[in-house]
Amino acid sequence: MTRQLLNGIFGLTLFIWPALSGAAEPPKFEIDPYWPKPLPNNWTLGQVAGVAVDEKDHVWIIQRPRSLSRLEAAAAQKPPRASCCVSAPPVIEFDADGNVVQAWGGEGAGYQWPKQEHGVRIVGDTVLLGGNHKDDGFLLKFTRDGKFIKQLGAAGPRKGDQDTGQLGQPADFWVDESAKELYVADGYGNHRIIVFDADTFAYKRHWGAYGKIPQPELNPASSDPGGHEYDPTGPVPQTFNNPVHCVKIARDGLVYVCDRTNDRLQVFRKDGSFVKEYFYRPETLSGSVWDLYLWPDKDQSHLVMVDGGNNEMRIVRREDGEVVGRYGRFGRQAGQFFGVHNIAIDSKGNVFTTEVYEGKRIQRWKNTGAPPTR
Repeated sequence: MTRQLLNGIFGLTLFIWPALSGAAEPPKFEIDPYWPKPLPNNWTLGQVAGVAVDEKDHVWIIQRPRSLSRLEAAAAQKPPRASCCVSAPPVIEFDADGNVVQAWGGEGAGYQWPKQEHGVRIVGDTVLLGGNHKDDGFLLKFTRDGKFIKQLGAAGPRKGDQDTGQLGQPADFWVDESAKELYVADGYGNHRIIVFDADTFAYKRHWGAYGKIPQPELNPASSDPGGHEYDPTGPVPQTFNNPVHCVKIARDGLVYVCDRTNDRLQVFRKDGSFVKEYFYRPETLSGSVWDLYLWPDKDQSHLVMVDGGNNEMRIVRREDGEVVGRYGRFGRQAGQFFGVHNIAIDSKGNVFTTEVYEGKRIQRWKNTGAPPTR
């Protein structure tokens, strides 16, 4: 069966079938143009490539100081070109009102800092972060105030999908706290989900598309952000394309994986067995499934997904993959996107979206629908 035919089937599912009886109401949002508050210390943001929300509804981001142009970081030039600005530190914690609580990160003793920052996750009293430069084959664990704890993997060119000691430009990571397992979407170089012990970083298992062991000779070369390396009207790709860009785990144990450039979401069980897949806007050559977050109601009834290729946020009913709402479009105004990249949701249902490329910001979308019921 071709991907084009599958998309026709899913197109009927997404746009023609009536809403399921008894289904939860889709989330609703409006942009908050006043969040966050102005940054202190003459700081400005580069590309924001990761966001997470902790148990206090504090919002954490990781941003790329090296992505700023000389004009954007004019005050940091020698001599200064203008009075503003200098780069903020890579890791920033905001409170719920958008005030900076703390900021840290960068080169230090005992660890290798990423050449291009990508991804952040708060796990208990620790912070996980990574990078997606071609030499970023690792993740780092810190305390919340920036003290180094542990490194998984090492810098250097990737060693392939079957190597279990080094990563390949990891894009996202999630901890299953009940099983104490760390899942890594690996990534911009490799073509897999790989699982480690969350405490010791000991390897446990890995898999590729459809739960198969990735085969290097079948994996397409990375095309991000330039477009597909396959025919979108041809057979459904049997491998992940680069990047494998997100991994999230629902309370019911389903594992959601963003196969970004293949324009699809694949769903697995924790052992890697394949469950189902959905395609979204498969004509999108730069990828349509960049990141997602589960709606924090009792049943996690919806997925909120970001699509950096089409610069939109879409609301997806989790039960059947149907798109039930869309927000945003390309642009630089509040509520628009230029490279929407990551997403996180706080306990009240407020959504936080980050932007790379020339967007270089984080935005807050206020929940205007029903509060999530747990």
